[in-house]
Amino acid sequence: MRIDLHTHSTASDGTDTPAQLVRKAAASGLAVVALTDHDTTRGHAEARAALADPASDAAHLTLVPGAELSCRLDGVGLHMLAYLFDPDEPELLAQRELVRDDRVPRAQGMVTRLQDLGVPVTWEQVARIAGNGSVGRPHVAEALMELGVVSSISEAFAPQWIGDGARAYVAKHELDPFDAVRLVKAAGGVTVLAHPGAARRGATVSEATIAALAAAGLDGIEVDHMDHEPATRARLRGLAAELGLLGTGSSDYHGSRKTCLLGEFTTDPEIYGEITRRATGAFPVPGAGGTPAPLTTDG
Repeated sequence: MRIDLHTHSTASDGTDTPAQLVRKAAASGLAVVALTDHDTTRGHAEARAALADPASDAAHLTLVPGAELSCRLDGVGLHMLAYLFDPDEPELLAQRELVRDDRVPRAQGMVTRLQDLGVPVTWEQVARIAGNGSVGRPHVAEALMELGVVSSISEAFAPQWIGDGARAYVAKHELDPFDAVRLVKAAGGVTVLAHPGAARRGATVSEATIAALAAAGLDGIEVDHMDHEPATRARLRGLAAELGLLGTGSSDYHGSRKTCLLGEFTTDPEIYGEITRRATGAFPVPGAGGTPAPLTTDG
């Protein structure tokens, strides 16, 4: 059973609609896919509707509703994957809305800074690229690509452009990761620290911080990820075992905005089963063509 627990749609900064994403997930041979758009659950309804159609290509897929929460600790940005939480729990919902509402002025601020640097980017261009999604740095990065300023999304996130602390970087409202763990658990969900060893993205948190998060209730860390070198994966796998954390694997799929493929990295079925057992806020959503994917390898 192939399980991918980290994907994005047009509800945030992916290029596939939620319906397209779940159909592609099924076509790629996945049995389970988590929709984890940045700080929003807005794509869940469309994904559920695609699964509910018995004639859909995704009718045999199981959906794990989730989100990727924007966090920051001591100046270091990090992302917290939240699975199977109650999306209507008031405190967590309020925090997600604060992050979402800060995205537009933040992106507008980056556009202004880029213009000050002589880049002819406009807010209208960025808004067009974002469409109905939650506007974010990848949309600004794509605008820079359209203008020929950079040749890739990763180049746009370099220090001279919009990476953390870069010339055109603008901060936004972000959660303290310890608060994120607390809020998600209070909403019945499960937390996994996303790509904690992705040093090519910028500064990463220390193993001591991960240990402190584990003591505060963090459930797992994303081990197998495209931004983790083999040595990093081995180190994180050992750290997860040492701290009693679940170790997941995921694609971090964004459609054509990134080079990763659905199911490029996957999560062990037993780990997935433990995630579902710990959750009380929501449950996996089976497609109309079958029952929920088994929670363990032996069913």
